[in-house]
Amino acid sequence: MELDKKQVREYIARRVAQELKDGYVVNLGIGLPTLVANYIPEGMSVTFQSENGIIGVGPAPAPGEEDKDIVNAGGGFVTVLPGAQFFDSCTSFGIIRGGHVDATVLGALEVDQEGNLANWMVPGKMVPGMGGAMDLVVGANQVIVAMEHTSRGKVKIVKKCQLPLTAAKEVNLIITEKCVLEVTPEGLVLREVSPYSSIEDVKATTEADLIIPEDVKILR
Repeated sequence: MELDKKQVREYIARRVAQELKDGYVVNLGIGLPTLVANYIPEGMSVTFQSENGIIGVGPAPAPGEEDKDIVNAGGGFVTVLPGAQFFDSCTSFGIIRGGHVDATVLGALEVDQEGNLANWMVPGKMVPGMGGAMDLVVGANQVIVAMEHTSRGKVKIVKKCQLPLTAAKEVNLIITEKCVLEVTPEGLVLREVSPYSSIEDVKATTEADLIIPEDVKILR
């Protein structure tokens, strides 16, 4: 089964949501990671923080119910849950730098087998800057990269990042539409293969060296 881009993003977001635990405080990066808030299991309490100064972010609003004054760090419309709070950037980054974020979920341009991350774009060549990612990947207790496995056929999981690093050796988990990879001191361990891929496909579309255990989970 071939997934379209929307289905790929939804699958990744659903899979990331399974990694979160009850009571977590989680920061979601711009783009694909913001979808994770839509897939938290009923009955689970996860508090989402947006670095532009909101804690208590809810799912995306229904079409036509957007509030122009309630947006996330990427400018996307969000909802807020009962008890949500708004504050300035100093307080927001105090939460991040103070170690109060259990997990951060963000995208990447490149991530390598040592857990190095490159997710900001080169000035003058591509548009976005690094935002608060440098603080987040160092301040959060767990760093989850949520991204499409390749970009226009170009590998993104590499032996060594070639783009400027956001942070060195901070990534814990990589989740794509093809697999789940855990960053360990020994290297990248293939923990799970999605129902839309195979071990052979993951190997063929990944430049980084992979450790493939006998008990890798293959979803059907």
